[in-house]
Amino acid sequence: MKLKIKDVNFLTGGPFVSIINKNDAQEIDLHPGDRILIKKNGKKVISVVDFSENHFIKRGEIGLFDEVLNNLGGKKGYVNINLAQRLKSLGYIKKKLEGKKLNKKEIFEIIKDINSNNLNEAELTYFVSGCYSHGLDMTEIEYLTESIVKVGHKLNLKRHPIVDKHSIGGIPGNRTTMVVVPIIASLGFTIPKTSSRAISSPAGTADTMEALANVSFEVRDIEKIVEKTNACMVWGGGVDLASADDKMIKVRNPLRLDPHGLLLASIMAKKKAVNASHVLIDIPLGNGAKIESLIEAVKLKRKFTELGKKLRIKIKVIITDGKQPIGNGVGPNLEAIDVLKVLMGDGPKDLMNKSIKMSTIILKMLKIKDAKKKVLDSLNSGKAYEKMKEIIKAQKGNIFRPEQLKYGKFRKDIHSTRNGKVKKIDNKDVSKIARMSGAPADKTAGIYLNKKLKDKVKKGELLFTVYSDSKKRLDYALEMIKERNPYIIS
Repeated sequence: MKLKIKDVNFLTGGPFVSIINKNDAQEIDLHPGDRILIKKNGKKVISVVDFSENHFIKRGEIGLFDEVLNNLGGKKGYVNINLAQRLKSLGYIKKKLEGKKLNKKEIFEIIKDINSNNLNEAELTYFVSGCYSHGLDMTEIEYLTESIVKVGHKLNLKRHPIVDKHSIGGIPGNRTTMVVVPIIASLGFTIPKTSSRAISSPAGTADTMEALANVSFEVRDIEKIVEKTNACMVWGGGVDLASADDKMIKVRNPLRLDPHGLLLASIMAKKKAVNASHVLIDIPLGNGAKIESLIEAVKLKRKFTELGKKLRIKIKVIITDGKQPIGNGVGPNLEAIDVLKVLMGDGPKDLMNKSIKMSTIILKMLKIKDAKKKVLDSLNSGKAYEKMKEIIKAQKGNIFRPEQLKYGKFRKDIHSTRNGKVKKIDNKDVSKIARMSGAPADKTAGIYLNKKLKDKVKKGELLFTVYSDSKKRLDYALEMIKERNPYIIS
């Protein structure tokens, strides 16, 4: 059937969708949710079809969403449509839901269709659910990782070694990447870091780096930045380095589904996409962290090590203390202030010490002698800070000093109501309060912590400060603090 294009001027944010008139649909026996093959000038797109029962889409027209139009390469003219064959990947998803193992070809077919937006959100959710309910063995995880890399873009850096690091997450602050990267790069090693934005936290590394510089670049631009500075700190979602994984993360997040198989493939695909030869994995362990059980942490460590061998990547996994936030700031600007202070020789000691430890481990992985001395020399001499400024400039930024970063114009100091010691700081509550205040969308919002675990506290002493650019958002955060103060003093 030949139909005239009508631009509906909407994005779906995911699957390819088109709309045709109900009478045209009946003529070729189409039903809502069917897939159609759309052809235009040699280009093809498979799209989920919906119907118009009014005059929005007239007979002889097809309403196309932006994603479809972009792939067909034109907003005017005519297209030919036919009923598309049933996707093979749907049968493979059903197979996983039944608890059966998938082979390399089957996993690739699923990932290819995810990447091409051929699967709708419900179908994608079924795949994630199958992986969650029945798990993935190490061979399936290997195939999944390789498939995610194969369908996405890759950095073409003609360098060796290439270093990378990753933290499993769940800890507020913990912005070690932004300290480790300039240290390692200042010592002459290549460390291209692609990071995520916050999904359910007050800031991802990309959000915090964005307080200082641009983080959205094309692949070739990232390669130029790395060639110039030995490093980058950019948003991975902006360059489709592992876009199939980003789509799965979107459906995993609402129910916080983090099956080990998908978590492993997600992380290692991003490392493989930058051609990393040596990777340090940080698993924070503690109440409120993503991993709360030592048994689970050790199991995950073993799986990372095994997957690294299969992918021919040298892996070192460390299990670190995740009982409280790392650093004092929680929220993009506040975390960036911590980072710059550490690089300038000041700043929170826990963030500094963890960054020194991780940088030292990376150098030892590379068989570098006097590793810790070299790391300390880089920090103390200002080489790491100068390298950070170089990276910021290369990423079109101009924020180099902590005092250039703004705090939210509304603030509230929270004081202790008793004498004692800090017994607990709840990671999840800290994150929720910081998000309630407006982070990460409001880069000036968040929490600044004045006390850490085991610190002595006097009645009336400052525990933390909440910042926001919105009085209403600050009030929301304060309401939550009344219900759930993240500090326990005893």
